[in-house]
Amino acid sequence: MKPFSNDNKLGKWILGFIQHYNHEKYWKRRAIVTDPNNKTPTLLKLYYLYYIKKCDAYHNCSFGTNLGAGAFFKTPPILLHGPNGIIIGHDVSIGKNCTIAQQVTISHGGGCTIGDNVLIGAGAKILGHVRIGNNVKIGANCVVVEDLPDNSTCVLSKPRIILR
Repeated sequence: MKPFSNDNKLGKWILGFIQHYNHEKYWKRRAIVTDPNNKTPTLLKLYYLYYIKKCDAYHNCSFGTNLGAGAFFKTPPILLHGPNGIIIGHDVSIGKNCTIAQQVTISHGGGCTIGDNVLIGAGAKILGHVRIGNNVKIGANCVVVEDLPDNSTCVLSKPRIILR
């Protein structure tokens, strides 16, 4: 085990301090702040919001990044390159172990539902009211405008399912 890795407790703290971002802490605190039914004291919620905004500001999230406050995540998504340019609408539901690359847009207004173990490539756009199944891979710069079944792969700018 390396001393400066996420497997080591001290290493995780040091990396979080250096990078100004601790993945688990960020998403746990975001879940508390965005849940209106959470009974956490208001002062503590404000501190958590301060922490979230400080992380966002350090990573330039105010420039082209928007993780909608109403977006529901079963587990925190894996952001391959940090929250760089990711836009997620306020009525989106995202399943477990979803991996999202940079510059991805998941539009609001349609109530998009994304299943478990989904990989969304860089620059992909998911538009409208679509349902994306479990274990789906969406290629880079792909535009998804129709439902994708479970265990499928979608590539090209005009969506085509190439594997079922």
